[in-house]
Amino acid sequence: MKAEKLKNLVVVGDRVLIKARSQDQTTRGGLLLPPGYSEKEEVKYGWVIKTGPGYPIPLPSDSSNEPWKKQDENSHYLPLQAQEGDLAVFLKKNAIEIAIDNEKYFIVAHSSILLLERDPDLFSR
Repeated sequence: MKAEKLKNLVVVGDRVLIKARSQDQTTRGGLLLPPGYSEKEEVKYGWVIKTGPGYPIPLPSDSSNEPWKKQDENSHYLPLQAQEGDLAVFLKKNAIEIAIDNEKYFIVAHSSILLLERDPDLFSR
């Protein structure tokens, strides 16, 4: 049921959905935050679950303002660096906390992500 709820979520723009990670876990790469950061709760980390399409890029404007010309309605985006499965370190003060099936998630603007750890072998096992 939870996987279906997450599948139906659409992350908008430059936002990233991150599943909160408990502070006592360690990564394969050995990434650990100093105790002071976790106590202050300024910096959090978790797994990237979904990403938005990216930063919107303005369409080239036609300076002639001719109303009979059809505008290109396709949206263009600059993709985000974050990818599903990445471990993200982000600023909590810029995140919105939500709960899905009693699990904690954060909606974070991509600009609030400080560091990404990517394990290329994560999905090949």
